[in-house]
Parts: sequence; C-alpha cells; structure tokens
Amino acid sequence: MLPSAIDISHLAHHYGPRQAIADLSLSIDSGEIFAFLGPNGGGKTTLFRILSTLIPLQTGRVTVLSFDLAHDQQKVRQRIGVVFQAPSLDKKLTVLENLRHQGHLYGLSGRELKGRQDEMLSRLGLTDRAGERCETLSGGLRRRVELAKGMLHRPRLLLLDEPSTGLDPGARADLWSYLAEVRERDGVTVVLTTHLLEEADRADRLAILHAGSLVALGTPAELRATVGGDSITIATADPAALAEAIRQRFSCEVSVLDGSVRLEQPQGHEWIARLVEAFPGQIESVTLGKPTLEDVFIDRTGHRFWTEPAPAGAK
Repeated sequence: MLPSAIDISHLAHHYGPRQAIADLSLSIDSGEIFAFLGPNGGGKTTLFRILSTLIPLQTGRVTVLSFDLAHDQQKVRQRIGVVFQAPSLDKKLTVLENLRHQGHLYGLSGRELKGRQDEMLSRLGLTDRAGERCETLSGGLRRRVELAKGMLHRPRLLLLDEPSTGLDPGARADLWSYLAEVRERDGVTVVLTTHLLEEADRADRLAILHAGSLVALGTPAELRATVGGDSITIATADPAALAEAIRQRFSCEVSVLDGSVRLEQPQGHEWIARLVEAFPGQIESVTLGKPTLEDVFIDRTGHRFWTEPAPAGAK
C-alpha cells in the first residue's frame, strides 16, 4: 500500500486571537482527487497556504509526500505543483515564455526543459497558442497555462485553490478532464479547495469545512447517504408555527431555514400528501429533492451553505 500523500494531525491556526483552523485531522490517499469544500470563511484558504508552504505551521503536525512540513519545506516544494486562485501568469509574456521561466525556477534547462514545455503544451491543447501573449487569452486558456506551469516539473502532488474561478461550464469540464488524466496517466494526487458544490461532487473524497472545523469526510455518495432521506422544503406564511405543528403531529425532526420549513424523510414523495392533508390551507408550496452536499452541510451545521456568515478572522 502506498503511503498517504498528506497526513494532517491536530492542525490548528490562529490569526491573533481569531481561529482559522481548529484541531483538523485527516489523511489523503496517494492518487486520489480530494476536495476541501466550504463557504467563504470556512478555513480553506488558510489550509491551502499551509499545505503549499506559504505560511508556517503553528500547532499540529503535517506530512506531505512523507516529508515533515515543519522541517522539510524545500523538499516539499520540489515535489508539489501549485495553482493559485489569483493568476500567476505574466500577461506581457507569451505562453512559452511563462513556461520557460517556470522551468528555470525548478532548475530545468536545455533539451529537458524544451521536452517538458512541448509535452505540456500538447497535453493542454496549447501548442498553437505558444507564441501568443497571455493577456490575449480567454480565462479558460489562461487556466490551462496555469496548469501547465504547475505540472511542468512533474510533481507528485498538485494543489489547486478554487481552480474553477472565472471559468465557463465548458472550461470547467475541460479542467476536470485534465485532472482525471493527470491522476490516471501520471499517478498524481490532486487536492483542491472549492466553494462550488457541483465541483466537490466530482472528487473521489471530500472534507467539508465549517468555521475552520471538519464537519464531514467521505465520498460524495457516502456523505449524501448520511442525510435522513429526501429533503422536503415547505413554503408557508408562518414557518415557525407549521414546523412545531409537524413535530407534534408526526414526531419528527423539523427545522426552519431562510423562512421555509425543512425536513428529511425516506420516501419523501409519500410525505407530501400526508403534509398537505394534515395542514390544509397552511402550505403554499412543497419542494422535494434527493440529498445533496448542501443537505449534508445543513445537517451538520444547521445553516445553509451560502447564507452562513463567515466568522471573524476565518479565511
């Protein structure tokens, strides 16, 4: 069995008195595509900065590719590829010039560098764009160049911070096709942060972060299966009163979120008729849905994914 690509044990990080990560422990297997999912303020950015060696460890222990992150930062940097959320391209340089300078940073030159450049240009469909300045490229093409830079030195671990930011659906699909190829063809472990539910759903496994804490860990299917059934959302004039009435009538868990009554039940379609019959005139509309990752987030935190305010100091 291959060693884990990343092992995190009791990691905590503070900005002054403000806690950004709280006692985080988990392992990421070699060769998997792993996502850290959370809303803004969940702690993803801080965690990405720690894993990419941009900020030092404060509390806990982290190993990356079997190297201790606190003591072997240079060895870690040599073996990881990083694609930041903010563009790192020199827009005035051509695609090829950006790759060439990236190669020099990793000690590549001559035939080896040229071979790596040609390989990445070909794999990412950039060969015919090699001589174009990056400022003339679309957002999707610029993201491809960022990936080419991150993979040029053939890292064993690829870290991506919000990789789909600014991309249209077609460019996102291209990005995920490439990530799957990198994993299958090169055995590269891919770790990304995202606030996009549909993006996290494509990962092999994911960790859901909330206010710096780990609230869920597993495959998308495993996490959705932890929700108590189909999600039922009810619009009503008095959600608090209806929620209490449903609790009393059916002895089940009910919550009020964003002015709507919400409950989870197996065979949710059968419940719609029961609810409408039990409370005639009080129900304006009913929405039924299969469990989603947002339902998992709500189940673990009591908040909707997008409406939870970021705690002060979390990043």
